[in-house]
Amino acid sequence: MKLQPDRMEVQSVTGYGPGWLAINGERHFSSLLITSGGLRQNLSACTPEELTPKDFADLAELSVELVIYGSGPRLTFPPPAWLSPLMSRRIGLETMDTEAACRTYNILAGEGRNVAALLLLPPQN
Repeated sequence: MKLQPDRMEVQSVTGYGPGWLAINGERHFSSLLITSGGLRQNLSACTPEELTPKDFADLAELSVELVIYGSGPRLTFPPPAWLSPLMSRRIGLETMDTEAACRTYNILAGEGRNVAALLLLPPQN
């Protein structure tokens, strides 16, 4: 599914499908962490169960105001204790399925917000 008809001035999700995400037109086949400031990092975790408290502590080190967490095809919230590093830095976290997270990230990044998206991409069977 194509999400944006025109290129945005910030890094954006330009498409997604089973087993892939496109960032600025480039397809990726693993989970990603992206920011509106240009960070693009592959993640080894594919499912919420593979994430650790350190993953969320690392998010708190980003200079963003909000993290969009795409938990895969199903909505899966992280344990509340894992959010403490984000809360102590006053960084918001919104959890949604990965497709919704892609769309929400694009809207916020397109508005000029300083936002990150942790996008889990489960393996395809």
